[in-house]
Amino acid sequence: MIRIILSGGGTGGHIYPAVAVAEALKRRYEDNVEILFVGAEGKMEMEKVPALGYNIVGLPVVGLYRKLTLSHLTLPFKVVASVRRAKRIIKEFGADIVVGFGGYASAPILWAAQRLGVPTVIQEQNSYAGLTNKLLSKRAKRICVSYDNMGRFFPEERVVMTGNPLRGHFSATEGSRSEALKYYGFSDALPVVLVVGGSLGTRTLNEMMKAWILSLNGTAPVQVIWQTGKYYEQEMREFLGAHPTQNIWQGAFIERMDYAYTAADVVLSRSGACTVSELCLVAKPTIFVPSPNVAEDHQTKNAMALVERGAAEIVRDSEAIEQGMRKAVELAHDEHRLEELSANIAQLAISDSAERVVKIIAEVLAEAKR
Repeated sequence: MIRIILSGGGTGGHIYPAVAVAEALKRRYEDNVEILFVGAEGKMEMEKVPALGYNIVGLPVVGLYRKLTLSHLTLPFKVVASVRRAKRIIKEFGADIVVGFGGYASAPILWAAQRLGVPTVIQEQNSYAGLTNKLLSKRAKRICVSYDNMGRFFPEERVVMTGNPLRGHFSATEGSRSEALKYYGFSDALPVVLVVGGSLGTRTLNEMMKAWILSLNGTAPVQVIWQTGKYYEQEMREFLGAHPTQNIWQGAFIERMDYAYTAADVVLSRSGACTVSELCLVAKPTIFVPSPNVAEDHQTKNAMALVERGAAEIVRDSEAIEQGMRKAVELAHDEHRLEELSANIAQLAISDSAERVVKIIAEVLAEAKR
């Protein structure tokens, strides 16, 4: 029996790649693998991971916030407690390998594993490496990455291009466009713009939609799938009710993301790692609006990695309310540019990322037995 610890958390961007790898491990090893997740107490992974059928234990570790607060005074004690508990977890579980997916939740378990002589693998989702992964890469056996030129952050000889593991199946060719359009009550008479800000929602993109709708005369020049997120659902529903506009579908969530991608001619989106990887796989012309409220401004760096290769366009968060939908409408009617962006972003897609990470895990396990 192979025993593997997977760790990462705080956001879906760290959790779901780990879950995708867990699913790929089960496909490869079937009943000959035991998987344990390690996360941070009180964070979303402690709820999401068990709901998907996996065991998880939490550590009392907390993140280091940009603003100095009283909680920083307890940080050293929580780090020490987390490392001690991490060592106990590794020994009791009998881990053969520990794989970290970034975020402060993975730091204690990776550090402890490296001191105990248990091999470690790191998976970095972003184009600009996170602090945890940079610090722990020195003793990691492999560093799996999703972007080129990551040797500037990690030991070059141990960097492996795997792409970003995703749950579910995404394809540029799968699905009927007519069926997708029908699902949203649309026709093929006008192009479709997908505005998506994540499950919780994005204030900037919602305010952008409000400003754009107010500039119209009750009929949009494109069809829009507008995902508001649950935080803004009621507010945005009331706004659209007060300003009824034809050709707009609005919802807090998008249950059929496959239909949304299939219907869309242009996507307006944040540029988190998982979202970028999905958009590469579905080969959609995209305008990124990076969130400015993330560590090391990594969303801007993710977006620029594509923009510099002619695979996407970008609108700064501070300019999005005024310019976002105007640029999206212009792009939706530019067939040549749409074809160019779609072809370029498709070249960056890696469809078997989870399997590539599992292959690296298997290689490291085999090396450890020699």
